[in-house]
Amino acid sequence: MRSIYAVGVNFEELDESFIDETVALWREAELTRPWNDPYEDFRRAVGGDTSAVLGALEAGGIVASVMVGVDGHRGWVYYLAVANDYRRRGLGTQLMHAAESWIAQHGAPKIQLMVRETNLQVVEFYEKLGYENAHTLVLGRWIEAPS
Repeated sequence: MRSIYAVGVNFEELDESFIDETVALWREAELTRPWNDPYEDFRRAVGGDTSAVLGALEAGGIVASVMVGVDGHRGWVYYLAVANDYRRRGLGTQLMHAAESWIAQHGAPKIQLMVRETNLQVVEFYEKLGYENAHTLVLGRWIEAPS
């Protein structure tokens, strides 16, 4: 694991040894859904060449994390979470700056994220950081994994 960002807090690229703690944080922040396996999401991100999970550590424990990735055209942000006891201290903003830095270093000229439109508090957080509604409909479909 290497320390790659210093924006008031040290952010580390996490490895699989942090999977349980990070998934617990995502669950605490109510980011997980029954149809997505957060353990597999974490493993894919830390195991990929174009993705990572960044974490803020305090006393060796995860207090904030974000999943980042690039697809060759855009950077994406997923699972941004700050532990309840650490909220309202600017850690989410610092974490987004770290995500933006990671994505820029990986060559993506644009960053995007998805927020459930009913999650107005989170929408407001991102708007304060300069993000705006892209008025883009996201379509999806499940495909079977190859055997």
